[in-house]
Amino acid sequence: MDYNSNMKKIFLHMILILLALSMIVPFLLMFLISLSSNENIFTEYKSINLSFAAYRNVFASIPLVKYFLNSLIVAFITTLGQVIVSAFAGYGFARLDFKGRDALFFIIILTMMVPPQVNIVPLFYIMSKLGWINTYQALIVPGIFGGFGVFMMRQYFQSFSKDLEDASKLDGCNVFQTFYKIALPSALPAIATLGIFTFVTTWNSFMWPLIVTNTESMRTLAVGLTIFKSSFREITMWGELMACSCICSIPVIAIFILGKKYLINNPMAGAVKE
Repeated sequence: MDYNSNMKKIFLHMILILLALSMIVPFLLMFLISLSSNENIFTEYKSINLSFAAYRNVFASIPLVKYFLNSLIVAFITTLGQVIVSAFAGYGFARLDFKGRDALFFIIILTMMVPPQVNIVPLFYIMSKLGWINTYQALIVPGIFGGFGVFMMRQYFQSFSKDLEDASKLDGCNVFQTFYKIALPSALPAIATLGIFTFVTTWNSFMWPLIVTNTESMRTLAVGLTIFKSSFREITMWGELMACSCICSIPVIAIFILGKKYLINNPMAGAVKE
């Protein structure tokens, strides 16, 4: 029995290692290509002279720092806004009883079934009437409100311990104090998950930033990278493209590493201490 159990563990670990390698290898190849000259990319790697010339060419060709900062500002503020709005709305729908609550939540759920492309024209019309075209407001505000975040936080707060809620009321806490002192700290795993999803989605967003921005100073990294790729005439500069892709991947990897510990924590760890 012990032998069979050990063999199963070894086999499982081998499968996990292979899966991990399948995820890591594309990133390693991307980084390796970014260090190679365009002439040597499709040759044997043992004969390639690696250098950071592609990175220097990218920074010299396009305002990459500006694109990067624009994407970082938009993704960070959008993520922060959506987490705050979704947490408040989710707690209200889960723990408060008010007239029309279920009907309003049903409408929010219905908005999740509408393809994002359907909203582009009315959203652009609204942004135009507000004078927000080619501004940070147009890039940020529409992304703050989303049905998925409200639904996710509501489902989490529905499982929130009623005993903790009753104990906070006995201690003299009102609804708002119960929310930010008891419920919100316990929701860190859900908040981290929502934050990671929102950040990655906003960071990779292409269609909406392309539509509402028309100057180089307001372009995000996804739009700038596409325009940079389209500037190639006769030959694709793979090293420069992979260099841009490596730079684009840094914040996504960083945000996952920062939020990873909250994803694996006990959901009640923020509210109950041993």
